[in-house]
Amino acid sequence: MRDDIVFYLKMFPLTSIHPQAYSKSKTIVCEKRKSNEKAIKLLEDVYAKKSIPEPDCETDAIDKNIKLAERLGIRSTPTIVFGDGRVVNGAIKAEQIIKLIDKKQ
Repeated sequence: MRDDIVFYLKMFPLTSIHPQAYSKSKTIVCEKRKSNEKAIKLLEDVYAKKSIPEPDCETDAIDKNIKLAERLGIRSTPTIVFGDGRVVNGAIKAEQIIKLIDKKQ
């Protein structure tokens, strides 16, 4: 909706709720190293409840994300952390995100 807003996604699997989330997150991170477009497609497939392949690389990125989330007190997905430090837990509509961004400008 806006070219001036960028999202950085960190894979933070909640394995207690989604047992396969860690492996799926790792697959997406591995694919991103090769192709951002393919990684996005895999992420969309996961959201659409489609199966995706097992990871084909070794990475500690997921473990680092989990540790970062613990350090920041993040316990849910999605969680949005704004540049000014504000945190919103749970899914919200794009319009709400824009309002929150514009309110601080």
